[in-house]
Order: sequence, then structure tokens, then C-alpha cells
Amino acid sequence: MQGILLVDKPAGWTSFDAVNYVRRQVATAEDKKPKHVKVGHTGTLDPFATGLLVLLIGKDYTRRAGEFSKLDKTYEVTMKLGETSNTGDPEGEITPVSNKVPTRQELESALENFKGVIQQTPPAYSAIKVNGQRAYKLARAGQEVVIEPRQVTINRLEITGYSYPEVQLLADVSSGTYIRTLAEDLGKQLGTGAYTTALRRTRVGDYRIERALPVKEIDSQYPEWLNK
Repeated sequence: MQGILLVDKPAGWTSFDAVNYVRRQVATAEDKKPKHVKVGHTGTLDPFATGLLVLLIGKDYTRRAGEFSKLDKTYEVTMKLGETSNTGDPEGEITPVSNKVPTRQELESALENFKGVIQQTPPAYSAIKVNGQRAYKLARAGQEVVIEPRQVTINRLEITGYSYPEVQLLADVSSGTYIRTLAEDLGKQLGTGAYTTALRRTRVGDYRIERALPVKEIDSQYPEWLNK
């Protein structure tokens, strides 16, 4: 069994949870042990996030993971103003910052500073390797994490809803862009603080969430779900 599988990851699952679940289903369908089945993802989603995971099944596809990981992505974002999180998401330690209520015009003006090619420093709570270790492991251990800024491209960034303290955004971004960092940087620009409360990935390259299957609909008894 080889091919591309589009999965709609639920909140609370890690990307590896989804990979392991699909690996077990493929193994059952092929009457193999899971360790003998090749399944990989092409870009992680944080546990609190939902949406599109592009999974590759079989040796011929998993070896092409690099082709998929560099694709642009689209996200639906909800960020909360007035507070920060040390992880940039709802799972971190929340700290009140400001009661300032920006106008929509102020929000629009702030967004303009983040469109196009920008420099972005990935969050300490990320899977980036620092001195051979995952940054989030160092951060959780209370160690200082230094990550160099990198160039990313924000192709589109627009407000789709605003009712203080929540802002809904639609973001088309290059590979390597961290939405949690984008929300934090917007909060700094506004002087309010901000963190991401909800995140949904709806597109990876030409692959879209409308074609994805919820994880629980992927069953070894009905392997037609695989896009061969």
C-alpha cells in the first residue's frame, strides 16, 4: 500500500499520534506488524491545532517527504489580545499584559508590518534542534534557548473577525513560518500582548482540508481512503 493520505487532525492529538494510528491501520490491512510499515508526515501540527496533515505511506512516498515539507500553507487563526503565553498557545502559562483595546484600523495597520518577506524568530517551545536537542525539551527543563531569526514570507494576512479580545485571521505563509510567533509579534506591535488560542491548517500546497478524512474514519477494513 503506497500513496498520499490527507488527514484532518483533531485537537489533542500530536502529529505522531496521527502517524501511529494510520500506521496501525495500514499494518492491519496488509497483515503486517506496524514496525514494518512506512508512514511519515510532511510537517507537524501542534497538539492544540487542528487540520490538514499530509501523510505519506510506503517507502516510495516517505523518501519524498522533503518535496512536501517546503510547500506554502494556509491557516485559520484565532489570537487573544491582552495576555501572553510562555508557549504561545493555550497550554502555556498565561500572563495579563494590557487592557488596551485596539481599533480595527490599528489592527489593520499592524498587520501591514508583517506582510511579505520578514525576519521571524521561532519559539523556544518548538521542535527545532538546538545543539542537537529539541528546543522544547530544553525550554521545559528551564534552560535558556537561543534560536536565530530566519526569513519567512507572509503571502496573505487578513482579519476575518474581531471582537475584543479575540481576533480571527487568515494567513497564507511560507514553509517554516510559526503562527504562534506571528501572533506574539503582532501583540508586541499593538502593545497589548497576544497568543494563539486556536489554529487550523486548511491548505498545504495544492492539498486542501476539504479532501481530508477525520482520523477515526480511517479504518483498516476500508482502505479505499488511500489516494494512490
